[in-house]
Amino acid sequence: MYYRNRAEAGEKLAERLLKYQAQNCTVVALNDGAVIVGSRIAAALKCPITLLLVQDISIPGEFDPYASMNQDGGVAYNSKYSESELEDFKGEYHQYIEQEKLDIFYKLAMDLDSTGLIRHDLLRGRYVIMVSDGLNGTYELDAAAYYLKPVKTKKLIVATPLADINAVDRMHLLADEVICLDVVDNYIETNHYYDENNLPDHHMVLKSVRNIVSAAI
Repeated sequence: MYYRNRAEAGEKLAERLLKYQAQNCTVVALNDGAVIVGSRIAAALKCPITLLLVQDISIPGEFDPYASMNQDGGVAYNSKYSESELEDFKGEYHQYIEQEKLDIFYKLAMDLDSTGLIRHDLLRGRYVIMVSDGLNGTYELDAAAYYLKPVKTKKLIVATPLADINAVDRMHLLADEVICLDVVDNYIETNHYYDENNLPDHHMVLKSVRNIVSAAI
């Protein structure tokens, strides 16, 4: 399935989520593109949208990220790798990984006031709708699940226009409900599935989300 743009994808997902219109919901976007998708859902459900900042920790020569770090400094390891593979990476690249963590934490800190982008009180006891603009692998899901683990939500829903098979399997393990409009066998890269890829400036995205979260009661 291809989309004109991320707004169109968000509208299609919103149609599938209208049953939550009268519920106490919060949309959690997983990246800048997901903010565009999620904003259409949030508008339809009349609920706030938040943004979880996550950055990949990569290993030289490896296509898939080793782990990811969220805005609080929490590290979630990529479930694609076995425990023994993760230990091997840690042993061989220990200094490199630790430096990557420091660099990423600094970068995320530069994007924040993190508390202005997502708040636990907007998640606790609510229907949380985790939104992506496309899931190629499981690491974004693992990172978000790690962040949400200490927060007792009423229900966790994952909504995405498209995902690869591994991501679909992971969604069903992590979430109470999954809304995925298309499962892609040979996922290329997310931008490929949108005719328009004019994403807003990252800092404008942060400012918009921060204003919405600050205004939320």
